[in-house]
This record gives sequence, structure tokens and C-alpha cells, in this order.
Amino acid sequence: MHDDRNLVEARLKRVLDERVRPALYPESVPLDVAVWNAPGEPVPVEEGLAAEPEPIEAGARWGAPWGTSWFRVTGTVPKEWAGKTVEAILDLGFDENMPGFQCEGLVYRPDGTPVKGLNPRNQWVRIGAPVAGGEEVRLHVEAASNPVILDYHPFVPTHLGDQDTAGSEPQYRLARMDLAVLDETVWNLVLDLEVVGELMAELPVDSPRRWEILRAVDAALDAIDLQDVGGTAQAARSRLTEVLSAPAVPSAHRISAVGHAHIDSAWLWPLRETVRKVARTTSNMTALLEDEPDFVFAMSQAQQWAWVRDHRPEVWARVKKAVADGRFVPAGGMWVESDTNMPGSEAMARQFVHGKRFFLDEFGVENDEAWLPDTFGFAAGLPQIIKAAGAKYLLTQKISWSQTNKFPHHTFRWEGIDGTRIFTHFPPVDTYNCSMKGSEIAHAARNFKDKGVARHSLAPTGWGDGGGGTTREMIAKAARLRDLEGSATVTWETPRAFFEKAEAENPQPPVWVGELYLELHRATLTSQAKTKQGNRRSEHLLREAELWAATAAVRAGFPYPYEDLDRIWKTVLLHQFHDILPGSSIAWVHREARATYDRVAAELNGIVDAAQRALAGEGDTPLVFNAAPHTRAGVPAGAAAAPATDGRTEVTPRAGGGHVLDNGLLRVEIDGRGLVVSAYDIAADRETIAPGAAGNLLQLHPDFPNMWDAWDVDEFYRNTVTDLTDADEVAADDGASVRVVRSFGSSRVTQVLTLAPGERRLEVDTEVDWHETEKFLKLAFPVDVHAERYASETQFGHFHRPTHTNTSWEAAKFEACNHRFVHLAEPGWGVAVVNDSTYGHDVTRTVRTEGDAGTTTTVRVSLLRAPRFPDPETDQGVHRFRHALVPGADIGDAVREGWRINLPERRVTGAGEVAPLVSADRDAVVVTAVKLADDGSGDVVVRFHEAHGGRVRATLTAGFPVAGVEVTDLLERPLAEAEDAVVADGDRIAVRLRPFQLMTLRLKRA
Repeated sequence: MHDDRNLVEARLKRVLDERVRPALYPESVPLDVAVWNAPGEPVPVEEGLAAEPEPIEAGARWGAPWGTSWFRVTGTVPKEWAGKTVEAILDLGFDENMPGFQCEGLVYRPDGTPVKGLNPRNQWVRIGAPVAGGEEVRLHVEAASNPVILDYHPFVPTHLGDQDTAGSEPQYRLARMDLAVLDETVWNLVLDLEVVGELMAELPVDSPRRWEILRAVDAALDAIDLQDVGGTAQAARSRLTEVLSAPAVPSAHRISAVGHAHIDSAWLWPLRETVRKVARTTSNMTALLEDEPDFVFAMSQAQQWAWVRDHRPEVWARVKKAVADGRFVPAGGMWVESDTNMPGSEAMARQFVHGKRFFLDEFGVENDEAWLPDTFGFAAGLPQIIKAAGAKYLLTQKISWSQTNKFPHHTFRWEGIDGTRIFTHFPPVDTYNCSMKGSEIAHAARNFKDKGVARHSLAPTGWGDGGGGTTREMIAKAARLRDLEGSATVTWETPRAFFEKAEAENPQPPVWVGELYLELHRATLTSQAKTKQGNRRSEHLLREAELWAATAAVRAGFPYPYEDLDRIWKTVLLHQFHDILPGSSIAWVHREARATYDRVAAELNGIVDAAQRALAGEGDTPLVFNAAPHTRAGVPAGAAAAPATDGRTEVTPRAGGGHVLDNGLLRVEIDGRGLVVSAYDIAADRETIAPGAAGNLLQLHPDFPNMWDAWDVDEFYRNTVTDLTDADEVAADDGASVRVVRSFGSSRVTQVLTLAPGERRLEVDTEVDWHETEKFLKLAFPVDVHAERYASETQFGHFHRPTHTNTSWEAAKFEACNHRFVHLAEPGWGVAVVNDSTYGHDVTRTVRTEGDAGTTTTVRVSLLRAPRFPDPETDQGVHRFRHALVPGADIGDAVREGWRINLPERRVTGAGEVAPLVSADRDAVVVTAVKLADDGSGDVVVRFHEAHGGRVRATLTAGFPVAGVEVTDLLERPLAEAEDAVVADGDRIAVRLRPFQLMTLRLKRA
């Protein structure tokens, strides 16, 4: 037989495109359409339904950016259509390639009942199947004219990303608005041909199965009368019956399909639009669940569930019923799908506390999995947090995006810094928007790295990012792929069912130790500095508010603000979403975030102030409240007392220009350029700054990545650097400080370098009036330390990274995350760089070729970027940063100084000292939270961890009578297996902790 494969495949494509798909709706009549454009922000449903619209024709332009238009569509089903399936085709001007990224709609009946969402891949509304003929049709569409930000030519700067700058030019043209007859036989023929055609394309050319399908397709196409597709569709389908009924081989890969709509809580749209995106998607999915008995849909992010509950009660009722039926599944157990690199210890814990508690309270559902398909890498402290929240699985897909190294596993156990291991799955389908294409299913089977020991993988199925969810076409394809020769098998399952099967078949999977670093999107550690500062500030204010409110409640009867703290935590957690905190959203999102963080700060400062005044009482004694977990200036952690003063700092002129700061512990030389050329540790007789180098060096790089501007910094940025060494001013300031002013480009930097009395710490306060474009600003400290690795803080501990680039894995980590400190050391002596609000950094090493041939290890803090997409004005304006160089620091010093710079002391006058509510007798035990129990019982909850990386025995002392002690999980529930972990003796509790172990205690008040 001659090889006619290419001929048949080309024929299939053209016949599908030009004849079969156009025959889906063989008869149609136009609907009458009218529109009312809501002024300003979206209006309540009842107002939109009651508004008086104006007539509009297909082809007319509509929809200012971010506007809302209410369309009313009316018509009558022709009587001659009796017995047929009829749908309304409502095309708002969709581009079918942009589901979730452009205009969308939610369809209502006249009584306000939601019907379903409209998006580019979901334009139909079922009127009847069959109809009687003569039915009156009246529907309302709440249509959002969201502008397209990420277009076919991506990453083009646009001002459409903010209401204030987007203008009023209509974005769309109204397209088809018809009543139409759906030929269900043709619809099924389309799915038959797509499934066999896509499968055929993935099989080896020499495979008998491929040729069997080819011959069947050829025969099916022969059976189609191109002038009467509907009349011959069933005959064509019959030619495909045999190839579609051949069962899969026993060894076929097995895919658990999970209905899914990854909805970014904000990204190329603001938070308020996500509220509506979730309503549209959940309306569609509940309708689809009613029609498709095998379908299962999972949705993560408790915040999004809460939006449906609070803003769309009519949709919420349908969601609750589907959850009760076990078909609509709460997934993930987090408040949002957050970034996991930058949130602090307590914030990461509270993501699970608030997420899991929501699903427990609303549905009685306990989630076993963390569901984070799109998060930009995973911090090494996360496994312990997942376990402490009562979960045991993790799913993500994002690591498949790494640019350099291919991750070696799809199913494995991930080990965190404390030794906790979590069963983890990366779907080999390599997308969280699976649409059941043959290429996706075949890729999952080929790509799966655990062949031979496992055969199950998961496929999140449905349009995502901007929502939309699973379509009826995807479900129809999955049905054909349930058991089909040549393909992986597909079954709809819940995440829990998948994980249980995967763990049972592969009980001893390989282990990956340490962070799951994404070799992409590294610049998200720096973009939108004020969003990151707002997060850091909010986290520490929440710590203070809980600590002082709990202390005042126990000591002074202060009313503990349960509801306020709960609400504020949820606000802060929402803004840790993986496109808000990372700085990758449109201008509108970050403008609102800045205002939100200001309101949060004002409210939390009010709580702190009220609690401290209740504790201090009436009097004129100067008190310092110390919220840090270590004693400071003689004031115990979590206490208030008169501060101790110790020593002074001298400022003298430096020979050759500049100034010398000396406090008897450190002697710091700042030259005439405002650079630190010496930081001498007097007691250790040790210089910090590398020979011939200078610290406090601001460096400017060009920053124009190949794509994903706000997300990415590409390694070639390092090829060009400008050292900012020219100073406008270097002058002694306020007795213990030196002030340095520089100008460069269109920007200006003012720095104040301070050597605190009695402290081995050089503080660097930096103010940048930033007006650069596509530039990257770093602050460098080259130190004379030989270290093959360094430590950076992460949740509940720290993590070591190499300073060398022996392998491609190490070289790829050229920008990394830290929380409050970076620390590097030789045995017996080290250096820490601490910060109050920055996350991105890099550490490099060189061996000096002259002089002592020692090693220079350079720590560089990432300060600011200026990408132009998706926010063309990213980071323009004034920014303030605080850093400190701590010579002679061991890891404990790094931990302590990191907390110090983030929790400045507060001064109040009062009657006398305030003793701590809970204290620990070892610096290695860091208390991250002191609060009252969430259940309102009045019990005191204290959370702490071992912070130095070693084993420790410690005693916690409660400053109140204790009636009992329980070890709990993060949700403050007793852990039976941990009963022997503590020994309580009155108000003294002895604990043993392994390296980085997290522990939560619930102290019952007598």
C-alpha cells in the first residue's frame, strides 16, 4: 500500500476546520440585544437587572477598560425547532485563544438566578434539549470588559493595567448573539475525530495502531457528505467505533484527571475582578457537575471560596450542594496559593491555619494536600509546616518551568530542613491547564520519570490563570480516553484518591533534600519593593499585636481582639498570593496593596498601643517594650523595662578623607567616596572587608530579561555593572553616624551609616529616590571570609547554599531568597548581613591573585528593579531600606540581629516593668508567636523552634499560673503522639528540640 499518511492527516484537518465544526449549529436566528453600561465599579446584581438598556447590534464596539456592561438578550425559539437541542450563542467578541485573559460574562435569568459563565471557550447557554418550540428567551449577561494585558506580542508596556491610566476606549466588538440548534451527532463526531486524530499524531509512525486509526479516519471522512454533514455524521461516527472501543494495554500509564481552574487571586486583573472570575467559574462547574456524573472538580484557596460565600450567595448554595455530594472538592488547605519563599514563619503557618479551618468550619473537610501548581519555587522550611498543619502531600507543576536543569523525579519525598518528609507529586503533563489534548496525554506518559515503579500521575484539567475551568469538550474527550488503546487511561478522581493510589504503589520513592528552587522568575524576590516591605512590616506588626494583646489580656483583662486579628491576618495572607507579593501583577493591584498595608499598619499599631498602655499603667517611668524573641538592651524578650545604656561611639576624621566610627568593639573606616573600606573587629583582631575592596558599594546593572519582565532576571545582567562611587556628600551626622549622598542617572541615594554604642553592628539606612528604567540596583559587601557555603534564613530556621558553581544546579541559583539574614563563616568567626525588608540576594566568591591569595566572598543585597511589564511604573519613587553588617557574628548573632532590625523597640511611660508572658532560657529557642487560642477559651498558645541548627534542651517559663500543657498542631489541636515531648512542672515546661524543630504548646490557664 502506498504511504498516504500525510494526505489523510491533512484532509482530516481541513474537513474538521472547514466543514464539520461549522456544522455544529446548522440553524440559527438572531437574538435582540440591549446594553446598559454601569458607571464606575461593578453594581449589585439586582441593580444591573433593573437598569434600562439601549439597543446594540452585533459588530458594535463596547466595553471601556475594566468596565461592566449589562446585556439583555431576548428572543423566541422557532416552533419548527420542536424536538431539537437549542442553545444561545453569546459571543461578546471573544478570542478563543484567550480564556481567562479578556472579556468574560456571567449569565442570569430575570429573577437573578445565575446560569453559567461565558468565556472564549464557553460561549453557549442551553435553552432546551429538546425544546417544544415557541419558548420565550430572556437572559441577562454581566459582562466585564477586562483589557488584554498579555497579548500575542507579550510583555509590551501598557497603561491598561490601572483604572487611573487605562482610558475609556472600547475594547471589544460584539459578535454572534443568536439562538441556534446544536447538532449533537456532529458535536460527538468532532470529539471522535479530534481524539483519534490527536492520538494518531502521537503514535510512532511504524506503529500498527497508528495505521489502523489512519484507515478508520480515512473511511470516516469518506462517509461525510460535505454538503450534508449533519445527515451523514452518524455514518462517519460508525466508521470510528472499532478504533475507539479498542481497550488500553494493561501497562498503560494511568492519569487521574482533576477538574480544575487555577484562578490567580490577582495578576493581570485586580482583586475585585477575581471575585467575579470565581463566581463565573464556580457557576460553570456546578452546572457541569449536574450534567456529567463522572466529573470531579477541585478548587483551592479558601479566600476564593469565601468570596463566593460573601458576594454570590446564590452561587454559594449550588457550591455547598456539590461539596456535600463529594463532587466539588476543597483542595490545598491554604488561604491562598501563596508564594512560599518570602512569607515569614508565622505567615506560612497561618496560610494553612486559616485555609484548613475555613474548610473544616464550612464543610467539615480536612485537606491532606498542599495544592500549589503555580508557585515560584518552594522554601526548604515548608515540609515541616505542611505536616504541622495535619497534611501530608504536596502538588506543584511549576518546577517543570526551570530553564537549566530538569528535575529528576515526578513522585518523591521532599525533605525539609528539620528532616520532615512530604510525599510530593509533579504532574508530568507539565501544565495546570490540561485540556485533554492527545499531545498532553501522550507527553504525560512519555515524560513520567517513575516508570517501572509507578504508573499514576495527575492532570489538573481546565482553563486556568484567569479561570474558566473544565469544559464539556474536555469531559467528552476524557470519556473517550478512559480505556483506549495507544493512550494513557483517564479517570476523574479527587486529589486525595490520586495521592492514596500513588503512595500505595510507590511507598519508597526517591528523596529530594532542601529547597525546590525554580530556575526562573528570580526577580520576583525584588520587584515591587513597597509590596514586599508592606508584607514584612505587617508580619512583624501582627506578631507585636498578638504578643502584647495576649499579655495584656492575661495581666490586665484587656479585651483580646480576636475578630480584628483574624480579619487582618486574612488580609495579609491574601496579599502573599504568588502574583502579589512577588510583584508580578498590574499597577492597580500594587497601588491597592500599598494602601491596604498602610491601613493594616495603622490598625495594628492601634492595637499594640492600646495593649501596651494597659500593661504599662499610669506613671512616668520610661519603659522600652521589647517584642523581639531575645533580650535587648537589658530588656527581656516579650517584656518592658527601663533600657540599659552602654558605651558611646566616636566619630573622627579619617586620614585621606572620610570618617572613622569607633565604639570599642568595631572600628569602621568610611572613605571619601562614602564606602566602607574597613570594618575591624577589635576583640577578634580581624578585618571584615576584603583587601582592596569596599563595602556599602551600590552597583547598577542593566536589566532587560528575554521575557517575563517583572518576573525574571537573566544571568547575563552581570556582564555589565556600574559601581556608584561618586559622592555628592560624605559628612559626619548626629554624632555616631556618617551621611552619604549620591546622584546617578535620574535618581538620588541618601545613606546614613551608624555604629550603635555597645554593639558589633554597622547599620546602613538607605533612601533611594528611584527614577531609572530597566535597571537593577544592588548593595554589595565583599568580605574576607573563605566559605564554601552560606546560610540564609527561611521559615523556622535557615538553609545552606553553596558559594561555588561546581554544577549547573549551583550555577542556576544566581539569585536567591533570604528572610532576615544571610550568614557566612569560617570556623570561629563569621559575618552576617541583616535586613528589614529585602529578600533577593546573591553570594559569589573569588580567590585573590595578589597579596595573601585569600578568598573574597561578596554578599549583594537586591534593592530595586524597574521592569516595564506588567506595571510600566514599577518602583518609581522614594524607597527606604535598613540593613546592617555584623562582623564576628555566629549563627545565633545572625538570628538575633535579624529579629532586632525588624522589631524596633517601642517607648512608653508607665508605672513599672512588665514581665514576659512566656520566656525561653536558651537563645536557640526562638518564640515566633504568643497569642490567645483561636477558640476563645483564653488558653495561651506559644509557638517556637530551634533556630541555630542543633539540638537543644530548654525551659519555657510561663508568667501566669498554668493548669495544663498540650502539644498541638498548627490548628491548636492536641497531638497524641507528642504527649512525651514536654515535661511540665507548674509554670516551667522542659522541652527538647531537634535541629529546626517547630513546636506549638497550648497552656491552659489556672
